[in-house]
Amino acid sequence: MDCTLRLVNSTTGNAIEAQNLVKSYDGKKNAVDDITFSVRKGEIYGLLGKNGAGKSTTIKILTTLIDPTSGSVNVLGYSPQKHPLQIKKRIGVVQQAESFDFTTVENNLKVYATLWEIPREEAKSRMEELLELFELTDVRKTRAFELSGGQKKKLQVARELMHDMEVLFLDEPTVGMDPIMRRRILDNIRKRAAGGMTVLFTTHFLEEADYICDRIAIMANGKIRVEGTSFELKSKYGGLRTLEITTPDSIVETEILKLKSALIDSGLAQDAMMEGRTLKIVGKGITKALEEILRLARNYIRNIESINLRDATLDDVFIEVVNNQ
Repeated sequence: MDCTLRLVNSTTGNAIEAQNLVKSYDGKKNAVDDITFSVRKGEIYGLLGKNGAGKSTTIKILTTLIDPTSGSVNVLGYSPQKHPLQIKKRIGVVQQAESFDFTTVENNLKVYATLWEIPREEAKSRMEELLELFELTDVRKTRAFELSGGQKKKLQVARELMHDMEVLFLDEPTVGMDPIMRRRILDNIRKRAAGGMTVLFTTHFLEEADYICDRIAIMANGKIRVEGTSFELKSKYGGLRTLEITTPDSIVETEILKLKSALIDSGLAQDAMMEGRTLKIVGKGITKALEEILRLARNYIRNIESINLRDATLDDVFIEVVNNQ
């Protein structure tokens, strides 16, 4: 039976398949609501969405941690419900929540090497490589619970990469890491995917998804709302523009909320938000209505340092998709 399943999967070329997947924890509301998607072998697939969108629940189903309420799933040709052990032997999982042994950094890696029956010399070589890659060499003798949040996350990812796998599930893997380390890890994952490893990746850093993912799905309220390559999604929402207004001084939050309401009520923008001293106004008709938008903005912003109008980014697509659900 297992061989038949794997033969079917090799024909489709998919490492992950979900069909009409539903998960309800209370029998009333669906955390995952009838989603269908597939991930090709060797593909990096991004699953994006706000907290509570259903991403982590989907990963828990695929990695055999919980059962779906209905629908069908297969990972590498196996059903997570019927063949959990066959799947666990061939996947890696980095969960969003902390998960580590309370021994030292070094011993965490050694424990994983033992669990995965990696030969001693090979395990030693891999450990040294990962300690250097994740900049954990200086804390190799430190107990895991004494590490900073970012170091704990690095250890969590490094530990999983001790063994070979066919599918890697990454749920918010770079939280707490600096940009240089995040890019280093992403490049390592891309290299592994180029060698045939399949990756299902969730993140709130949308520039990461833009950089690493072959295809992206955006979830909201348990459903997949859009799916495609980053280029396809940006093209679909190509009418979006973002106007960035930077001020020399901080702006009172109540004034920004008033401006946001005025822009949306007048149909000049879909959203407006403040990031530091920069106000970001997102909309489809910004180019044509630029003069009117600036006139309105000056009613609430006394001093303007700079103005920048740019094309849509994946962040803009995400905001447009999620806010319209």
